[in-house]
Order: sequence, then structure tokens, then C-alpha cells
Amino acid sequence: MDEISTVRIYLLRAMYAFIAFGLGVTTLPDVVSGSGQFADSDTIINAILMGFCLLSLLGIKYPLKMLPVLLLELIWKVFWLLVYALPMYLNHGLDEYAQELVFACAMGVILTPLVLPWGYLITHYLKAPATP
Repeated sequence: MDEISTVRIYLLRAMYAFIAFGLGVTTLPDVVSGSGQFADSDTIINAILMGFCLLSLLGIKYPLKMLPVLLLELIWKVFWLLVYALPMYLNHGLDEYAQELVFACAMGVILTPLVLPWGYLITHYLKAPATP
């Protein structure tokens, strides 16, 4: 952990907490009120988001070990903005729900790269030898 400054570690922890809080506030009520319903895409999405929330909580304790969670955060938001939101915007504009999603995704796309330790990621993820 000597490669990463203490400030960066706390920024990572803050980002994990921000994600966990946001997902907890928006998803937990649906999970609690909706358990025992029929399986549909909403229940699957809520389960995935709660798993992501729990992994983000784990990231508060282990900020470097849980970096793939932040990479997933960045990748899925960039993907959604480019593949879904941009064509919607160009074709017929964004409805109110899509505008809220664009705002939330844009926050993640702006904040996540600011806190990620790019040098560490390159050294430990891209240049590191593959393990069996």
C-alpha cells in the first residue's frame, strides 16, 4: 500500500461509501418490499445492485483489493451513456427518467476516474503477469 498515498486511499473509501449509500437508499426499499414476488427483470436488477452495494461496503475496508468494483462502475456507466443514452438523446430526446439516469451516470463517469489510482491499476492489472 506504500505505492498509494493516504489521501488516495481515503478518496477510494469515500467513493465506495458514496456508491454503497446511493445504492442502499435507492435499492434497499425495493428489495425489502419486493421480496417474495415473482421473478422478473426488476428483481434481477435489484439483486445485482444489492450485491454491488455489499461489494462497495467491502471496498471501504479493502480499497485496493476491491478496485474491480470501481472499474465496473466506470465501464457500465460509460457503456450505458454511449450505447443507450446518446442514441436516445439524438433520436427523440430523453424523458425525465433517462435524464435522471444520465445525471447519475455522468457523476460516476466524472468522479470515478478522479479517484482511481491509474498507475497502480496499470502496474497491477495490465502489466502484471497472468496467474494460473
